[in-house]
Amino acid sequence: MASILDVARAAGVSASTVSNVLNGRHGRMQAETRARVLRAIEDLGYTPNALAQQFKSGRNRTIGLIVPSVANPFWGALAHKVERAATALGYKVLFCNAERDPQLEARYAETLLSSGVRGVIFSSSPLSFDHIAHLTRRGLVVAAFDRKGHGAEEVVACSVSVDNELGARLAGQHLVGLGHRRIAFLSGPIGTSSRVGRLDGLKAAMAKAGLALDPALVWQGAGIGGYGDTEGPELGRIGIRELLSRDDPPTAVVTVNDMYAMGAYAGARDLGASIPGDVSIVGFDDIDLAAIAHPPLTTVRQPLAPMAEAAVGALIRVLEGTDEGREAHVSAMPQLIVRASTAPPSHGSQPKQGG
Repeated sequence: MASILDVARAAGVSASTVSNVLNGRHGRMQAETRARVLRAIEDLGYTPNALAQQFKSGRNRTIGLIVPSVANPFWGALAHKVERAATALGYKVLFCNAERDPQLEARYAETLLSSGVRGVIFSSSPLSFDHIAHLTRRGLVVAAFDRKGHGAEEVVACSVSVDNELGARLAGQHLVGLGHRRIAFLSGPIGTSSRVGRLDGLKAAMAKAGLALDPALVWQGAGIGGYGDTEGPELGRIGIRELLSRDDPPTAVVTVNDMYAMGAYAGARDLGASIPGDVSIVGFDDIDLAAIAHPPLTTVRQPLAPMAEAAVGALIRVLEGTDEGREAHVSAMPQLIVRASTAPPSHGSQPKQGG
């Protein structure tokens, strides 16, 4: 089997030059040198023929997808829908879990880029994309999912996000309309663009009704991975227990996503509290479990399939240079799905302490 040194000798170049060609780093390389290396690659059978053709054309029909964690079924559903959308356009998807760790995201992205994958969808909703800016300067094309691209256009080529602030505002308006005044927000660390948007949306809904969100009712639990993506149910359970055990507990809780809401269900029952009799709970995402929970969960639905199709389509149009003047940054509309986990507050009842 031929080695990279065999290719270098056959092409009359250094091994690093061959590596540069393989990894798409040939900006200052003479066209004749690159052609010589590609001929040697083909002649020696150093790579499969299909990959050699990729090097010739400069195109790789594969995109990357980096999500926080498939421990949350929302991200697994996103991966499935991204794969379906990409397959329909003749592309494959390489999938990575990075738990919103900037260093791990950057390593994954660099590996993808070094393998010839030029386009990657990031769904970690960071406040900044500085950790991958050096990769975009090397040719990485970034599509942001769950984060608006405005303000980061130098790094983000296109973006698709639900309007997180509007979604949480709808949740807050629903609870205020039912008569709730003590409303809590339950989340992991609020250090992502989407979580900030959801918190701001709840504050806006309450402010419109002449209410203020009590800072003591904004609960943030830290997970092992930093943002609590893998521990959402357990953090939801811990958070609701702490909130409901206070002297002046909330009568309603908006959770950052449905997995936190599932944990909140368990934590409320740990205390002998009923849902929605003692506390109303609202989620965000509308994962499949939401409709079959007991009681079925009121939540904010994200139009996941259209959003995945929009993200994949926008990324591929940038990669192929066929933008056709389409909007690069798409904000999808959320929908409040009202189910049985919310009801008017029962002012006379308090959660019972139970085992």
